[in-house]
Amino acid sequence: MKVLNFGSLNLDYVYSVDHMVVEGETLAANGMQTFCGGKGLNQSIALARAGVQVYHAGLIGEEGKILLETCRESGVCTDFIREIPGKSGHTIIQVDQNGQNCILLYGGANRSMTREFIDEVLSHFEKGDYLLLQNEVNLVDYMVEQAYEKGMEIILNPSPFDRNLEACDLSKISLFLMNEIEGWQITGEKETERILVRLRELYPNAKAVLTLGGDGAVYQDQENQYRQSIFKVETKDTTAAGDTFTGYFISSMLQQLPAPAGLELAAKAAAIAVSRDGATASIPSRDEVAQF
Repeated sequence: MKVLNFGSLNLDYVYSVDHMVVEGETLAANGMQTFCGGKGLNQSIALARAGVQVYHAGLIGEEGKILLETCRESGVCTDFIREIPGKSGHTIIQVDQNGQNCILLYGGANRSMTREFIDEVLSHFEKGDYLLLQNEVNLVDYMVEQAYEKGMEIILNPSPFDRNLEACDLSKISLFLMNEIEGWQITGEKETERILVRLRELYPNAKAVLTLGGDGAVYQDQENQYRQSIFKVETKDTTAAGDTFTGYFISSMLQQLPAPAGLELAAKAAAIAVSRDGATASIPSRDEVAQF
């Protein structure tokens, strides 16, 4: 069984601010740092640090070699990362004094996927392998179709949610990992319980994990529902917390841990991540989580 993450690779330009910039305002930043990130990269590194052999597929631009190096240093297999002309994807992130953030995303190379590249990558995988997807790359609908035809298990983090995801046949998803906003965007429901009920109605064969910020997370499948509270720590930067949670929860599935144990493992890892600055730099190792 192999794990493929077909996802984004971004350079994150992070600015420390007193508060988020509002319309018409010019605001001096207190500091600026550059990190490697992107939901795809973050989740691949979280998987690797959780002990999973993960293959990352994606595209970088001419200034993106540091992204490739970061994957390799973290133990991510980079056989399916290609460099193309132009700019890599990047984000401009504001982080305020409370550790909250807002993010402006530019797709760059991440939005340059072709069907030929997708077909070439998927030719190395087979029935029973796992495919992890987010929505920071293009042609996600094609990836879903091709992976489903091969009999792969498809895990979707529907972020950021936009009309491109509306082209996807979500009935082919094995596991949804999402927050309350994405749950509302998919189901039309805003209350946690209504989101979960509607998900089960729409996609009865899928499992789901709904993250609830300070209220923890909830898992459901066809028969069970489990809840997990957060581990309270001093928050510095929430940028990669959700991606860390995703990577560690998937790792628990591959180890065939019960869902409650998987939720606890993922919550611990996310707590460590929010107590640190940066995206990939904040993701803990499996040993650190075990000692938490």
